[in-house]
Amino acid sequence: KARLVAAFTQVLEDGQYILGPQVETFEARFAALVGARFGVGMADGTAALYHVLRALGVGAGDEVITAPNSFIASAAVIALLGARPVFADVRDDLNIDPAAVAAAITSRTRAVMPVHLTGRPAAMREIGALAVRHELAIVEDAAQAVGASLDGKPVGSFGIGCFSLHPLKNLAAAGDAGVVTTDDGTLAATLRALRNHGLRDRDHCDTFSFNDRLDTVQAAVLNVKLDYLAGWTAAKRRLAARYTDALRGVVRVPEDAPGEVAVYQTYVIRADRRDDLQRHLLARGIDTKVHYPVPIHLQVPAQALGYRKGDFPVTERLVTEILSLPLYPELTDDQQDTVVRAIRDFYTG
Repeated sequence: KARLVAAFTQVLEDGQYILGPQVETFEARFAALVGARFGVGMADGTAALYHVLRALGVGAGDEVITAPNSFIASAAVIALLGARPVFADVRDDLNIDPAAVAAAITSRTRAVMPVHLTGRPAAMREIGALAVRHELAIVEDAAQAVGASLDGKPVGSFGIGCFSLHPLKNLAAAGDAGVVTTDDGTLAATLRALRNHGLRDRDHCDTFSFNDRLDTVQAAVLNVKLDYLAGWTAAKRRLAARYTDALRGVVRVPEDAPGEVAVYQTYVIRADRRDDLQRHLLARGIDTKVHYPVPIHLQVPAQALGYRKGDFPVTERLVTEILSLPLYPELTDDQQDTVVRAIRDFYTG
């Protein structure tokens, strides 16, 4: 807290409230974390996705393949650009199925947007091969996956990384914030213009765009919190491993596959009689959530896309099973054991 207060105070004393050195420092540090050449701060993760797709030229008549079990923003940014969100079903690990992606590719496909859901890396080896074969851009929705990696390569460096730094994320601002990572200097320059009304400089505009800058105050907060990220990630991974060891055989638990380092933005079990279990836990004072109960293809705005119930059977089955358990770095072993006992009691009667 003392460091955050000092960071706020420094911004006030500097009087640099829009962009400036604090933002530039954060962009450079975050790019280094991901192993990318450039970082571009954005107002939030949705703005990151939107402006990347726009910079790639995605628009009317184009298609972008993504997962139907993500947060609504993943598909919304595609539709808002006039393109068509094309969904591909997921695997039991909750991440998009490369075989389903391959089947969804058409002559109109411009990009693939894998979502690293729950902080677990998607199948980037296979998706990367598909993208090369079909000359598609990869836009990683890494909103939940700061610090995750696959085969030693950080999430956000397989394609163009789009991260949310919302207060509920592992690296959390004190409000909304986001960032893009890329090795393409031309793309980075375009994104810096698009986040700032399309301005080339103070007096010249090259294209109409939005005000989606990363606030300087948020950058100052994030520069402090970056120093703690590794410790928070290690704590969540330790707690996730404790859940997995304690609940294996009681419910279906997430486990890192070979080469994966998941960061457990959420710890999601798959449970029989999920709704009854959730009520049982709440009665014992244990809060849980479902991320997310209604797939995007069954949401009202997606009706015009023509999808129907039954189109993505794995996704539709998983939404009846998934449950996010309490997980945060300060969770104590005793608190976690209380959650485990409550789940075991539910199934053993």
